[in-house]
Amino acid sequence: SIFTILILTLLVLLTVATFLWNLLVLATILRVKAFHRVPHNLVASTAVSDVLVAALVMPLSLVKELSAGRRWRLGRELCLVWVCFDVLCCTASIWNVTAIALDRYWSITRHLEYTLLTRRRISNVMIALTWALSAAISLAPLFGWGETYSPEQERCQVSQEPSYTIVSTGGAFYLPLCVVLFVYWKIYKAAKFRMGGRRRNAVMPLPEAAQVKEASHEPQMVFTARHAAIAFQTDGETWREQKEKKAALMVGILIGVFVLCWIPFFVTELISPLCSCNIPPIWKSIFLWLGYSNSFFNPLIYTAFNKNYNNAFKNLFVKQR
Repeated sequence: SIFTILILTLLVLLTVATFLWNLLVLATILRVKAFHRVPHNLVASTAVSDVLVAALVMPLSLVKELSAGRRWRLGRELCLVWVCFDVLCCTASIWNVTAIALDRYWSITRHLEYTLLTRRRISNVMIALTWALSAAISLAPLFGWGETYSPEQERCQVSQEPSYTIVSTGGAFYLPLCVVLFVYWKIYKAAKFRMGGRRRNAVMPLPEAAQVKEASHEPQMVFTARHAAIAFQTDGETWREQKEKKAALMVGILIGVFVLCWIPFFVTELISPLCSCNIPPIWKSIFLWLGYSNSFFNPLIYTAFNKNYNNAFKNLFVKQR
C-alpha cells in the first residue's frame, strides 16, 4: 500500500540521516584540534555508538520489517551478530548520554574542583565503563543466558529469559534513567539556589544624597568607580550563569528526548517476558524504531547548543569545495 511505502521511505531516510549526521560530527571532532578535549570526547563516543546503530543495526531491522510476518530469514549466525550489535550500540548510546549529563552536572556544581585534568580522567573512565558494561550485557546470551534465535518460528529477538530481561533492561535503561533524572533534579536545584542567592546578594544603588556626599572629596574618580561597581553587579546574569543556564537547558532537552524515545520500548521489553503478554508486532516495531530515532536526535541537540560546531561544519564544507 501507499502508506506502507511511505513508512518504509521514512525509515530509510531516518537510517541514512542518522548515519550521515553522526559521521559529520565525528569528522568535525577529528579535524578540529579545539575539539580534542572534554566534553567533546564524550560527544565523539556518543556519535560512534549512534553511527554503529545506523550502520549495523537499523538496516537489518529494516530487512526484518520488509519480510512477511516480520520473520528472520538470514540465518542463526547473522541473527546473533545483529542482536549483539543492537544491544551493544543502543546501550552504549544510552550510557553516553548519561555520561554527558554527569559531565555537565559536575562542571556546573563543582567547577572549582572539576579541573581540566580531573575532567579528562573522569570522562575517559566513563567512556571505558560505558562500552565495557554494554559489551557485558550484549554478549551474555552468546554464553547461554537465554536464546535469541528460533529456527522453527524464524524469529530473531533479544533473549526473553526473565532473569536476563530484568538485568539487561535494568543495566541498559532503568539505571541510567535514574541517574539522569537525579542529575537534572540536582542541576535544577543548583540553578534555583544560585538565582536566589544572586537576588539576595544583589548590590542596591546608593541614595542620591550619599553619592553626592561621597563624590564631594574626589568627584570624578569615586563617582565613576562606585557607578561602575553598581552597574556590574546589577545588570542581568553573569557570563558563567548564562553558560550554566544554557548547559542545564541542553541537558534537560537531551534527557527529555532520551526518555520519550526509549521508555515505550523498555517498558514493553520488561513487561512482555514477565507476564507472557502478547504485544502486537506493529507496536513492537513502532517502539523499537522510536528508540532508534534517539540516535538521530542526539547530535542535533548537543550541536544546536554549541555555535562552534556550526562554524566548524561551515568551514569543513568550505575547505572541501
